[in-house]
Amino acid sequence: MGTKLIDIDCCQVVFKGIHAFDSLSFAWKQGQHWAIIADSGWLQTAFLETIRGNSILVKGKISREFATTYLAEMAEKKHLASFRDLIAYVSQDYIFRNKSNQQNFYFQQRFNSTAAEESDTVLEYLEKTARKKQGYWTLDSVLDLLGLTQLADKSLIKLSNGECRRMAIAQGLLAQPKLFVMDHPMTGLDVQTRLEFGTLVKRITDAGVQVLICTDSDQIPEGISHVAKLSSTGIDQVWLREDFRMHSRKRVVKSWDWQQLDHLFSAQERSHEPLIELRNVTIRYGEKQILKQVDWQVRAGEKWVLQGPNGSGKSTLISLVIGEHPQAYSQEIYLFGRRRGTGESIWEVKRPIGFMAPELTRFFPSNQTCRKVILSGYFDTMGLFKKTTEHQESVAEGWMKFFGLSEDSERLFSRLSLEKQRWALLARALIKQPSLLILDEASQGMDAIQRQLVKDTLTQICNYYSPALIFVSHLAEDIPDGMDYTLRLHEGEAWVEN
Repeated sequence: MGTKLIDIDCCQVVFKGIHAFDSLSFAWKQGQHWAIIADSGWLQTAFLETIRGNSILVKGKISREFATTYLAEMAEKKHLASFRDLIAYVSQDYIFRNKSNQQNFYFQQRFNSTAAEESDTVLEYLEKTARKKQGYWTLDSVLDLLGLTQLADKSLIKLSNGECRRMAIAQGLLAQPKLFVMDHPMTGLDVQTRLEFGTLVKRITDAGVQVLICTDSDQIPEGISHVAKLSSTGIDQVWLREDFRMHSRKRVVKSWDWQQLDHLFSAQERSHEPLIELRNVTIRYGEKQILKQVDWQVRAGEKWVLQGPNGSGKSTLISLVIGEHPQAYSQEIYLFGRRRGTGESIWEVKRPIGFMAPELTRFFPSNQTCRKVILSGYFDTMGLFKKTTEHQESVAEGWMKFFGLSEDSERLFSRLSLEKQRWALLARALIKQPSLLILDEASQGMDAIQRQLVKDTLTQICNYYSPALIFVSHLAEDIPDGMDYTLRLHEGEAWVEN
């Protein structure tokens, strides 16, 4: 098959100061579209960053022949150029800036219509960030392809995780890439969009773009021609896509020392009052109705799954419960026996609630360490800004030990691997032993082994201490055991399923 695009030859690789690969060899040829699977999501990211030239080669070499002609043409014109000009990349992180080109959004801003005006709309952002390069992909064509046309005038800060993912892919296409590499591109997408992702990949490859994605072994879309299994030694095995369907692999199982939970939780009295009660709640943004006459009640110890497609109102519903949404004061909402808007502070609302969502990682100041992020859960702040007690420090150390984060205690949170960030955020949500635990896509972006471990961890936690739990996930296999009810949202309407 075709000429080589990239050739990685016996490379020993260091990524973010950590040894990644002993002897990585990989040949990517014209016409090949790859899925890279691994037991470690961190290794997959290290592999992509090696392709992009963002890791350190201790030995070995990489040739990037796909850029040879382009670089020669740019040199002849005396223009500065890089092979990276021909690569589009979709990462697991979305770093948006406001209209002043500052990354100073705050979490509640998404629910405040005035503050959200500081953010570009989808259309404005794509127009700004699109490279000034003519090519196959136009603004209209990518908006249509990614289902973003109806979201064109929506503020970035109001996008759901799945909508952010689609916009990032659209942004990549507008770069007119020769190579398109994506790190778990189906993360955060609802079930229907996941099913359609293979069609999207086929449209991209049919346009002459070479695609490589890191993904889970059970989420390989149509349009992929080759699959490679990655480990710290390098590429362990390669399959044609059609052969890989027949291949079964033994899954690794991981667990924590569950007995440590005995020391992390204490006995609590359970309230007999409903923790949450929404009566005929309707939320609008201008003419758009997000929630329509929603009635919902959650009692102490109940376990709820919250599901619905991207943009169905899940984040809005959660924002009402955790005290972030300004329209809560005009609705009949009771939290822990008290109606919203009767003089309670936002800190009183948050005190009995532990909350985790992947996008929280964007809002911690850059100087926050793993320890500080976990301790900030006591104060419901995006970072630690208060003096802590010896007891609080001791509990934080206990959670870091439980989740294998002790060695990362003073490491900057932003420098942690994605899965370690997720465990730190879960520890932050649990540290005050809340009576209500809200987990929004808790294992988003993790590999299959880590996702199973999150599921097992939550199942164990609910056995050791029984909080009310609201668990948001698009994937049925990620839902912990023993859930009682499902609240399903669609186009703002809600109904309960047992």
